[in-house]
Amino acid sequence: MILFCPLLAVFSWLCARKAVYLNHMPLIQLIVLAIIQGITEFLPVSSSAHLILVPLAVNGWSDQGPLIDIAAHVGSLGAVLLYFRTETASLFRGGVDALRFRESPDRRLFLFIAGATVPILIAASIFVALDLTAALRSPVIIGWASILFGVLLWHGDRAPQQDVPLERLTWRVTIAIGLAQALALIPGASRSGITMTAARYFGWSRTAAARFSMLLAIPTILAFGAFAGIKIIREGAGANASAAAIVAILSFVVAYGTIAAFLRLTRSVSFTPFVLYRVALGVGILYIAAGFGGVG
Repeated sequence: MILFCPLLAVFSWLCARKAVYLNHMPLIQLIVLAIIQGITEFLPVSSSAHLILVPLAVNGWSDQGPLIDIAAHVGSLGAVLLYFRTETASLFRGGVDALRFRESPDRRLFLFIAGATVPILIAASIFVALDLTAALRSPVIIGWASILFGVLLWHGDRAPQQDVPLERLTWRVTIAIGLAQALALIPGASRSGITMTAARYFGWSRTAAARFSMLLAIPTILAFGAFAGIKIIREGAGANASAAAIVAILSFVVAYGTIAAFLRLTRSVSFTPFVLYRVALGVGILYIAAGFGGVG
């Protein structure tokens, strides 16, 4: 909680000074986006959906675009790398062992994580080639995805729990979770939510499912972050880089605290509260998108 005090102080100060802008966006919008990303990235509620909905919910805020969204994800990546520093070191050693064709438990973990990441990278390439990214940022799609994948999470969470150490991973389970992760390209589906759902269908405990989902986030966010970085360099958008840096740093701080709290929570609480939230959010979004709330 100590980490959040400076953040909240800055947030309060910015609320009182609404005239502060960066890259034609209110600086307070960047702060809000970072906090939302840090809280929702590793919870099964879809961080991307929340980032898209923020400008729709606040009058006068424009859509920040996918570039700022990815910067927020990169910040949360730093948090997971630091929190799981032991596993991160194992992945690094495993990558070295893979290059040297040397068998080791670290190499096995690295190959599993890498293999599970391939489906979402292929799917993302198709989405970019077909220019589907912007089309999917629709409130109607987000609403239905939040509800449908939330119901799947509830159903999968009914399976009996068993602790599955990383040493017992199999290619069948790993690829299945990787294929499920590809569905996270649909805003509202939730990358963490769909991977935890798949793991729970295989009987993994909630804590084991959450830990693997967070580890799986490392290469996925790295890949999308690299894409965003290349895009920033090509566009020569210095202002975009400044805005992205602010979002990434604040997202890192909030995400670190969220990871610790969520892993503790999974030991004693089911995913049902998140399911109820997702369904309520989805219904609310569809209600508003239908024209009852002025967003269409």
